[in-house]
Amino acid sequence: MAEHRRKRSFTLKHLSRKQIVIAASSFVAATMLIGSGVASAQMYRSNDKTVTEQVTSYSATDKDDADYFTAASRDQVRTAKTDLKNGRGGADSTTSYIKVVINGKSELVFGSNFTTVKSVLDQGNITLETTDSVSPSLTTKVTESTVITINRADTTVETVTSKIAFNTIRKEDSSLAKGTTKVQTQGVEGQMESTNLVQVVNGKTISTNTLASWVKKAPVNKVILVGTKVATSSSSSSSSKSSSSSKSSSGSSSYGTTTPVGTAQSIAHKKVLAKGWSESEFTCLVKLWQKESGWRTTAHNASSGAHGIPQALPGSKMGTGWQSDANVQITWGIGYIASRYSTPCGAWAHSQSVGWY
Repeated sequence: MAEHRRKRSFTLKHLSRKQIVIAASSFVAATMLIGSGVASAQMYRSNDKTVTEQVTSYSATDKDDADYFTAASRDQVRTAKTDLKNGRGGADSTTSYIKVVINGKSELVFGSNFTTVKSVLDQGNITLETTDSVSPSLTTKVTESTVITINRADTTVETVTSKIAFNTIRKEDSSLAKGTTKVQTQGVEGQMESTNLVQVVNGKTISTNTLASWVKKAPVNKVILVGTKVATSSSSSSSSKSSSSSKSSSGSSSYGTTTPVGTAQSIAHKKVLAKGWSESEFTCLVKLWQKESGWRTTAHNASSGAHGIPQALPGSKMGTGWQSDANVQITWGIGYIASRYSTPCGAWAHSQSVGWY
């Protein structure tokens, strides 16, 4: 062993400065490569763990859980800062956020004037069960660095998928004879994915709380073209061509007329017309909120904290009943669109351009 060390010492001693630099660089590169491989393996193992294993309570002493939580939180915080900077969903300079971990599921609760742990849970619409343990205590003062941990006994996290109905849009088309129709696009239902915290005692489901609910796949609306072309005599062909061209141009820029589906859309349709907006504006609103929330009052984005049909950030900004009242959410949403984008079609165009409104 001693002889081996002498050989190594002798070899290094006789290396040139250039050779030493090359050797050191190779060692650092190899170390970084090995380290990145370990990190990648850890990432994939953590992600796979969330799928194959039952989610348990978060523990800061469990390195695997801690690493996964830190990575998830990092992505959420990055998204949160971007959303706040852009003023997404009505966020402003008074909006802040606190991390909450419920049985290993991490989310950000957005709100304003947070004071204690209880104030965070209230604004986040998080209802505690009598058997829940909360850390820190409900009366503890909070800052943006606070992490609230809630553990609920006998619970599992489940993911369920539900359908989002598509709408039928009718558009005028001057190339089709008046009185005729043609299906341009077949309707396809969308998908809503929800993550629920389910408490089961003695084989019976005691409670189900939705932690997150988002649009996995927006529906494809059915589009029906309605003919407006009227046969004309040769003497007025020039005039009819001009008229046809005008109608065609107008039709191409129109979003068409949409039939409301469900109670929430019926409420919104009345409010849109009462505001003096056109049927085309309602069509834009339908598309916008199909993409944002699937028109679900309980839609909740765990990463951005946005809530409800209009995906307000924070949800409490919408006022009393903000948790699930369609009328409250739609009233706020229409007001927000009018103040920031002037019209639903303006908001829809912005959403199509950058991915949010």
